[in-house]
Amino acid sequence: MATKRMTGFSDQVMSLVKSLRAEAPDCVAAGVVDMATGMLLSYETVDNHPPEVLDLLAGATLDLFQGRTVVMIEDIFKERRGVSDDSHFFQEILVNSENLTHLFLRMNEQQDVVAVVVCRKSVNVGMLIAQARRVVREHSL
Repeated sequence: MATKRMTGFSDQVMSLVKSLRAEAPDCVAAGVVDMATGMLLSYETVDNHPPEVLDLLAGATLDLFQGRTVVMIEDIFKERRGVSDDSHFFQEILVNSENLTHLFLRMNEQQDVVAVVVCRKSVNVGMLIAQARRVVREHSL
């Protein structure tokens, strides 16, 4: 029974990546990171990348969302607002590099799972966010 659940989850992750790759505008890569394990669960890209770069993506995603300073900021917000649950304030992060735009989105149900979409820098950011949110919402993990 555990095997069925893992296969189902794996299929859901691969479906999410395929949908992001197909539906996000100007998308050149998409992936899913499990921050609990620090692993890149699945990805699709138009280019070949060295495995060590892909491994670093998972670590960088973990640092962005759950790095020591980020956790400290979230803890201060929770304290000031009287929030006592384990929810996270930072749900989406947009990073622009020299040639690319990277969007990181926490999954709604599984807060330790993050979808990553990489697009050409010329992408319409509003359309990227709208499409990525829609796809993530449709693929609850």
